[in-house]
Amino acid sequence: MRIVLLGAPGSGKGTQAKLLVEKYKIPQMSTGDLLRSEVAAGTELGKRAKAAMDAGQLVSDEVVLGMIQARLSKPDAKSGFILDGFPRNIPQAQSLDAMLARLGLPLQLALLVDVDTDVLLKRLTGRRNCGSCGAIYNIYFSAPKTTNKCDKCGSTLTHRSDDNEQTVGNRLKVYQQQTAPLVNYYKAQGKLRTVRGVGAVSVIFKNVTDIIESQIRPLADVMGKIESAAARQAAKEKAAAVAKAAAAKAEAKAAAKEKAAAAKAAAKEKVKAAAALKIKPVAKKALARKAAPKAKARKVSKPAAKVKSKAKSKIKTKAKAKKVK
Repeated sequence: MRIVLLGAPGSGKGTQAKLLVEKYKIPQMSTGDLLRSEVAAGTELGKRAKAAMDAGQLVSDEVVLGMIQARLSKPDAKSGFILDGFPRNIPQAQSLDAMLARLGLPLQLALLVDVDTDVLLKRLTGRRNCGSCGAIYNIYFSAPKTTNKCDKCGSTLTHRSDDNEQTVGNRLKVYQQQTAPLVNYYKAQGKLRTVRGVGAVSVIFKNVTDIIESQIRPLADVMGKIESAAARQAAKEKAAAVAKAAAAKAEAKAAAKEKAAAAKAAAKEKVKAAAALKIKPVAKKALARKAAPKAKARKVSKPAAKVKSKAKSKIKTKAKAKKVK
């Protein structure tokens, strides 16, 4: 589940956040805690945040969003998160939505802990703290048994200097001007749910969990099915792309093989043609050599015929001589 808690200072949303962390085992991401953690770790974001704070400036939204993104990458945020103290205005909410959309982790619920202004004033100005054991009291709603004495350890209670009416009034005014518009922002998205932040903490928490169980659980189931279907479709498309690439590769290989075979055949024909051109003059010379002895034989036969003719003539002469005698 992915939740952002809304509420004025003193609304008790921080208390509800801690209870949600305990019940659902998901981290609470408070901007103050994130800043302190990053600065202590000496990260690049922490160094940038420290430089801004040392200069008396507000830490930029870019740095805060970077810290939130870094926190979301940790294993314990896999099942969800609770944002507390951020966003504080609509531009921050828009930037947060854009970042979460890129990560595929859109907010599922904006939970407003609603408390009237006069109650908020009493909660903030009436707070008393025990510096020894950490107990917290309120002189209007949960006063100690003995004025300014801790019921648990007897130590003197303290009153924070910024818990005066003027300071608290200014804080509430800033909230109304900057943060209260987020109510309509998330309402327009259909993500806003409201719980009354008055009464016993356990009762308020029961109302909070009822909202979560009725709103987020069914939505989470639906989103889980959608994400599973999307994952299956993505896997199917990836397999089809791989198969297509393999087919294209095989086709290219076959074409290359065919081209190579054609080139080889053409080269073979070229060599054969060249060899044929080379053989022709050689064949002429061979025929000339073969024909040469016959010509010689014919030349030799002429004298032989002459001799034969002379022999015949001589025989005829002798025969004539005998006849005369």
